[in-house]
Amino acid sequence: MSTTSALPDTGTSPLPTVDPRRVGDRVFGGLAAGSGIMILVILAMVAAFLLVQGGPALFADPAKLASQGYGEFASWVAPYAFGTVWAAVLALAMAVPVAIGIALFITHYAPRRMAAPLGYLIDLLAAVPSVVFGLWGADLLSRSVRGLYGWLNDNLGFIPLFSGQVSGTGRTILTAAVVLAVMVLPIITSLSREVFLQTPRLHEEAALALGATRWEMIKMAVLPFARPGLVAAIMLGLGRALGETMAVTMVLSGGKNITFQVLTSDNPNTIAATIAQNFPEAFGLKTNQLIAAGLVLFAITLAVNTVARWIVSRRAEYSGAN
Repeated sequence: MSTTSALPDTGTSPLPTVDPRRVGDRVFGGLAAGSGIMILVILAMVAAFLLVQGGPALFADPAKLASQGYGEFASWVAPYAFGTVWAAVLALAMAVPVAIGIALFITHYAPRRMAAPLGYLIDLLAAVPSVVFGLWGADLLSRSVRGLYGWLNDNLGFIPLFSGQVSGTGRTILTAAVVLAVMVLPIITSLSREVFLQTPRLHEEAALALGATRWEMIKMAVLPFARPGLVAAIMLGLGRALGETMAVTMVLSGGKNITFQVLTSDNPNTIAATIAQNFPEAFGLKTNQLIAAGLVLFAITLAVNTVARWIVSRRAEYSGAN
């Protein structure tokens, strides 16, 4: 006969054990929230630095700026802001159709054995330093396009873009835009490719089952679904083009003018290139004025990303992406 002994009932329940998965969730959530807050803090610190250092030029007397700086700030920075946006727009006009075409070819047309290596090659372009692109544009590309620029001027000179005296060096705003287009091409292509691959397979198969050709299937099923992602990819490429410094500095000999002509030697310069060219010798109010120009570039980039976010949020509900 065996006897059993029971523990005395103290009236208290055992201590609950902590689920390690919930601890991991809390840690991960804290790290994610901290990372998001850190981004905001860094952004605020950059804005504060630009405001503090550029403030003396923003609020200085125009007469003082004329004698100790580069001149009245608004009239001085306006041509460079125009050149920044104009070069980026030209670059996107050339890069976006090519990037979307390459992404569609990789995802829907190319054989698998060709698609993977081609995707790797496109991604490798993003790893090429901007100095290399600048050397290529300033030396090889600028010499190669002289004949093309002359032909455009002779045959399409009635269009304001191609009018004026053609540059003898080939180092024009159009050449800089071509270099920028090559630089932003891998960014837009890679993101567009990933967006196209996210299209629901059932949507594509349903379009093909209804008798659509491959292009009609892409037009009806892939592109509407991918539209918000394409906008985000284009805006990221635009941000890269707006802030590029060394390649534009090496290719473009810009000045302080506003013109839409893309073949002449009288080219508008960009804010980033102007800062890079003048900052080593700047002092006093000139340094403050260059930093204030950086604040303008910061505001342009922030405005572009805000507009992109607004477009994506408006289009997402109609695309099926969410």
